[in-house]
Amino acid sequence: MTDTITHALILLRGLPGSGKSTLAKLLSENGKYPIHSIDEYFTDKKTGEYRFDFQKNHLAYKNCEEKTEESLAKRIQRIFIDNTFTIEWELEPYFKLAQKYTYAIFVITVENRHNGLNIHEIPRENLEKMAAKYQVKLLPET
Repeated sequence: MTDTITHALILLRGLPGSGKSTLAKLLSENGKYPIHSIDEYFTDKKTGEYRFDFQKNHLAYKNCEEKTEESLAKRIQRIFIDNTFTIEWELEPYFKLAQKYTYAIFVITVENRHNGLNIHEIPRENLEKMAAKYQVKLLPET
């Protein structure tokens, strides 16, 4: 990667309620740049109502990856992905897409320092399980 970056894929990760969606909207300049997420799949476009269905979660992941690739193929300057990404393998498809389309990739972990509530009403016990398996990579591989 050179010092001059013209195209970037930015992955925002964190637990539900951490502020990922809010930060994505801010960084995307309120929609100037696309934001893709798994939540998109479960949100009714007309009413804005969110209905999660675990049985369709794999379809939501695939849908998010497909929409991301469509944006990458259009050579949009900045693309944001707003997902929990608690486990390393969840990030991998986006690393591969960024490489395929020669985009710089950035991973931003959003912490819940503001005591935000998760709008999906995920029980505290589930959030603690997600936090326990959350993986962060601070150094490059040697």
